[in-house]
Amino acid sequence: MKKFREFLAIGHFPSLVSSFLYFDFSFMVWMLLAALGVFISEEFKLGPAQKGMLVSVPLLGGTLLRIPLGLLSDRYGSKIVGLCGMGVTMLTLLLGWKFAHTLPEVILVGLLLGTAGASFAVALPLASRWYPKEYQGLVMGIAGAGNSGSVIATFFAPDLARNFGWHAVFGLALIPLAFAFLFFLFFAKDCPGTISKKPLKQYLVPIKSRDALFFCLLYSVTFGGFVGLASFLPIFFHDQYGVDKVTTGFYTSYCILGASLVRPIGGYLSDKFGGVSVLLVVFAGVASCLIAVSWLPSVSIILPTFITLMIFLGLGNGSVFQLVPLRFSKEIGIITGFIGAFGGLGGFFVPNLLGSLKAISGTFSVGFVVLSVIVGLSAFLLFMMNTFVWERNRKNESLELESA
Repeated sequence: MKKFREFLAIGHFPSLVSSFLYFDFSFMVWMLLAALGVFISEEFKLGPAQKGMLVSVPLLGGTLLRIPLGLLSDRYGSKIVGLCGMGVTMLTLLLGWKFAHTLPEVILVGLLLGTAGASFAVALPLASRWYPKEYQGLVMGIAGAGNSGSVIATFFAPDLARNFGWHAVFGLALIPLAFAFLFFLFFAKDCPGTISKKPLKQYLVPIKSRDALFFCLLYSVTFGGFVGLASFLPIFFHDQYGVDKVTTGFYTSYCILGASLVRPIGGYLSDKFGGVSVLLVVFAGVASCLIAVSWLPSVSIILPTFITLMIFLGLGNGSVFQLVPLRFSKEIGIITGFIGAFGGLGGFFVPNLLGSLKAISGTFSVGFVVLSVIVGLSAFLLFMMNTFVWERNRKNESLELESA
């Protein structure tokens, strides 16, 4: 309790809440096309590979926009960039509600929804800049738990689409996003002294480092796996097991919820035991679950397996972004955007891989086996790296403070 009061006192809690709400409702919007994927696929009579492409388009949009929004966040502050991002997202929802009547128009809406996915590169730096190193895992976990917005999308969107049509869901999504916009406007605040208008080349220097590239690999596995599977699960449950369109949303929500809730726990455990150690356990768990899923057992078995898989990925998301501020505290905006972009790219890769291999082989099993191999190779690379020098230094600093 004492530590919690200390946590509330040292940072700026309204900005942390603002970050969470902004990311949460933006993530909800980012996942709308995935939640409505079965409805849209039926209307346009799409094949397996086309379905994978449809639900991955917003992930590609988010990938393209996270780096520029992260850079703008460093240069002009997260508050103004976040408000502009939500404004663009609300216009995109209006477009999806009133004008997306052909497949190319739906694809365009999906790409523009990437603005919502890019909120990650604005929301997390806003929260991170207010807190010292010892709280970075917890803070980034709380702000990053905004990916729980995907639960809102998958839980409510299919039922609303059945009753009002899938176009209307885009219009209804304007309501919670408008609330987040107003809360962010009145309560978010940039940490003093963190906005730096350096030459553009200086912003890009950190992304050339080995650590930045390795973080990209890690996050493309953890977050890419999470968001990619979350996007594809409604179609997977419908096509593989014949689950009805509304129930696919419920099943996907069960899978996503645990992953969203444990992200702060992943950050906390990484603060305590080290992000690298936690990630090694996470990758082992993810690879094991993917092998189990590749057998395509009954729904009663595969559903809890997917839930477990997504929980591991949620822990991994929190662990990666416990490490990032320790290494790049002064360039957190551009680095968050850069690493987040690769996370989105991993997410774009997952549904396309599963859909394409299903079209080629006739089964989803091959895709899940390939994903398990990728995770296993990533774990091996992480193990060979042993641990980062700067993380060892942080542990040594903590031990010196405890003994003093």
